[in-house]
Amino acid sequence: MGLQLRENAVRLPDFEGRQPILVERRNLKMARSAHAYVRGNTLKFYEWLESADRISLPAGPPIWICGDCHVGNLGPVANAKGRIAVQIRDLDQTVIGNPAHDLIRLGLSLATAARGSDLPGITTARMIEQMVEGYEQAIGADDGAEETDRPRTVHVVMKRALNRSWKHLAQERLYDLKPTIPLGKRFWPLEKDEKRALAELFKTKAARELVTAIKSRDDDAKVEVVDSAYWMKGCSSLGRLRYAVLLAVDGGTGKGGDFCLMDIKEAVQAAAPRYADAPMPRNNAERVVEGARHLAPFLGKRMLAQRILDRSVFMRELMPQDLKIEIDQLTRDEAVKAARFLATVVGKAHARQMDEATRAEWSRELGRNRSKTLDAPSWLWSSIVELVAGHEAAYLDHCRRYAMGGTA
Repeated sequence: MGLQLRENAVRLPDFEGRQPILVERRNLKMARSAHAYVRGNTLKFYEWLESADRISLPAGPPIWICGDCHVGNLGPVANAKGRIAVQIRDLDQTVIGNPAHDLIRLGLSLATAARGSDLPGITTARMIEQMVEGYEQAIGADDGAEETDRPRTVHVVMKRALNRSWKHLAQERLYDLKPTIPLGKRFWPLEKDEKRALAELFKTKAARELVTAIKSRDDDAKVEVVDSAYWMKGCSSLGRLRYAVLLAVDGGTGKGGDFCLMDIKEAVQAAAPRYADAPMPRNNAERVVEGARHLAPFLGKRMLAQRILDRSVFMRELMPQDLKIEIDQLTRDEAVKAARFLATVVGKAHARQMDEATRAEWSRELGRNRSKTLDAPSWLWSSIVELVAGHEAAYLDHCRRYAMGGTA
């Protein structure tokens, strides 16, 4: 009965009817909280970075950056053999750019999360101090160094990730273990040309090799498309092509076979600022995959750039262990620990791309321009304060227009 209610709760749109629903969904998500607005409205952040009167930022080394480094884009991910680590898990906006941009974006996300938890401003200041300390620690450490102590929020999600199996993924994403994708609130029907294109995609050698590389499947395993659907997922990316494809590998579960769920997402031009002379792939899906391999190798090695219906897409198999970190309500101590830990994750992603001399120079730059009252670069704190104020105002205006029935 529960599944039937879900299926009947929303009109299933055709291809032409998707966009208005996706826009409405995005606006609704962004109206739920200031933190959700920050996560969903990446363009406002980039507009601030490009503004003529913005605070002068240091020119960090040219490396791959996340480009949209908010809290929700970090979390546990598994590699092809099932090992788990907390890494950056969304690379749509990845570019070769200034690592300072990732620090500011993460600081903004943490600051709005703190405000959503009704924490005092002094806690936000301590969060930024610990964020910088954790990041500097990671920049100066070897890639194999142990992570800093995990806060409770991260410990809980890591414990969940370690205990998850295909059964959990199927129940969460597909509602049950039946070998179908149930159409309803999240999954919508495909046009014939979309189904045909997806079926052809998984006949290619590259796509089949990606599937068999996970969990040490046989290289010659039979891969068949069982079902496929349009997937309404995400927030800032709503409106792009997004497909869920259920595959049977060697006949599905039993006798050595299994099912897997593939996530296929359209790649578009990044809005994140990049260094003008940076050598990046011109194909957007290849850019995303290349950035992922540098920043989040567990995820990047499970990704593939392809084309569907003349659009650039990247694909990966969803693993049960792939989860995002949700920060809804934080205590003061938890907020400070979370800021340090997440910054360490970002620092490790940046540091693995730098040689020793570049690390040392970037560390020296981060140590400059600190006041007697805040152990963090003044440009970072000033940027976060300015951005929080601007996003608070924009969020309230978004809510007003949404409540009035506008497009927001």
